[in-house]
Parts: sequence; structure tokens; C-alpha cells
Amino acid sequence: MSIFEGSAVALVTPFTENGINYDALKHLIDFQIENGTDAILVCGTTGEPATMDPDEKHRVMKAAVEYVGGRVPLILGTGGNNTEMVINESQYAESIGADALLVVTPFYNKCSQEGLYQHYMKVADSVNTPIIIYNVPSRTGVNVLPATYERLAPHENLQGIKEASGNISQILEIARVVKDNMTIYSGNDDQTVPIMALGGKGVISVTANIAPKMVHDMCRAYLDGDHEKALEYQLRYNPLNNIMFSDVNPIPVKTALNLMGFKAGPLRLPLCSMSETALGKLKEVLASYSLI
Repeated sequence: MSIFEGSAVALVTPFTENGINYDALKHLIDFQIENGTDAILVCGTTGEPATMDPDEKHRVMKAAVEYVGGRVPLILGTGGNNTEMVINESQYAESIGADALLVVTPFYNKCSQEGLYQHYMKVADSVNTPIIIYNVPSRTGVNVLPATYERLAPHENLQGIKEASGNISQILEIARVVKDNMTIYSGNDDQTVPIMALGGKGVISVTANIAPKMVHDMCRAYLDGDHEKALEYQLRYNPLNNIMFSDVNPIPVKTALNLMGFKAGPLRLPLCSMSETALGKLKEVLASYSLI
């Protein structure tokens, strides 16, 4: 059984100048559910958890669990580069009712494949909640190789993979070796349909923050067997996907939400505002899709 099929939004965290805007968080959650989003991820990269202190992060997680209230699966990001800390975070997320955990590969340490294996096995042994392994080498400096996924796949708690390596050949080999033991999700919006063609079940999406119905409908079309319609969506919305990554995520998507009136609030340093030139290009693309 997959944790979800279709579109999961990697939700932004709406900040104020000195805290969290919980009313705006509820508004964003409602917007997603009303537009067909199949699952919600809170405190993933797009949610800027690296800029939150532990108590603040826990409050955001708990608020999301309470407000989503089981309407869709809720995934909580608990990754880090200290295995014991990841275990503590994962156990906390489990205790408040997370449906699944997203655990990014340890960053900066640049551990070996054996280190990755031991890290994920130890975290998986510490909880009963399903875990999605998040592989994003461009941010972490470490890549989970297919042979490592093959070793991890038999663990009953390691149920999903968010693949953002961008390497289709690698993802094909991952699909071959994990078979039905793990569900693959695209971690890159511009590769959703290609990865679903390799057996993936959907995407954990940044673009879904601003276009949830489109991302849901694209995935649903593929899952329903209408591959031509899904490809049409992928091609039509590729400029929107591209502009969401025209600067470091989540700078463009949070800026876009503010332009759309969602009160996503400021970014936290070391993330900063877009240049005027980049902002102008973002506005042009959003306007071309009638989002502003």
C-alpha cells in the first residue's frame, strides 16, 4: 500500500516577522484540500525547517496534525544530519499522529553508502510510522545509490522514496531493484510524468503550493491511464515549474503565494528576497497562467 498516490504538496511555512502565522497556515491547508491535493508535507525543505528552533518546529507540526484532522495523509519532515536527533524528531512526529515521515539524507557529513544504510535502518527501527527517504544530492552533497535502496527496501517501515537526483537512468535502476517494496515519488516537478512512467505513484511538489488542482489532475490522469492528458499537463505547465526553481527554493514559490494574496510572509535568512529582475520574470509567468 502506498502512503499516497497523486500529488503531495511540500507546503511553505507562513512566517510573521517574529513567529508563525497559524491562520495563514490553516488557509493554505484548506486551499490544498479544496483543490484535490492528495497529501500534505509539512516541514520539508520548502517549509524552511532549518530556520526554526525545535520548539517552533514542533508547534507547527502539531498545529498541522490537528488542523488537517485526517482529511488527507499528513507527512512530517524529520530529517537531519545527526542520527539520534532524527530519531528523536521522528518519535515526536509519530507521537502526535503523523501519517508518514520524510527523512532527507544526512547533509554536510557526506557519509558513505554504508553510513546511509546504517542511518536509515536505525531510524526505521525506532518508529512504526512509514518513512519516505528523500534523496536530493544538489542540496545534501550525498546521493543514495540504487544498491543502497536495494538493501533498505525489505525494511517494512521504509516504504517510500522521494527522488530528486534528476537522474532518470538512476531512477530507472532504483525502480528495478526495489520492485514493489517501496513507492517512488518524483521530487522534481518537471519530472513527474517521466517518473510515473517508470512506475512512480506521484510527486511531492513545490508547484502544488500555487497550482494544486493542476498537479493533482496531472497525476490523476496518469494513474487513470490517460497518459496523453498527463503529458499535456506536464508540457503545458513546464514554464511554471521552471520559474519555481529560478531561485533557491522556496524563494520563488513563497514570493508567488504572497503575490497571490496568501500571506505566506517573509523568508528567513539566509534566504532573501528575489532581485527586481527575477521578480519581474516571476510575475510575467504567473500572469500567463492567470494566477495573478
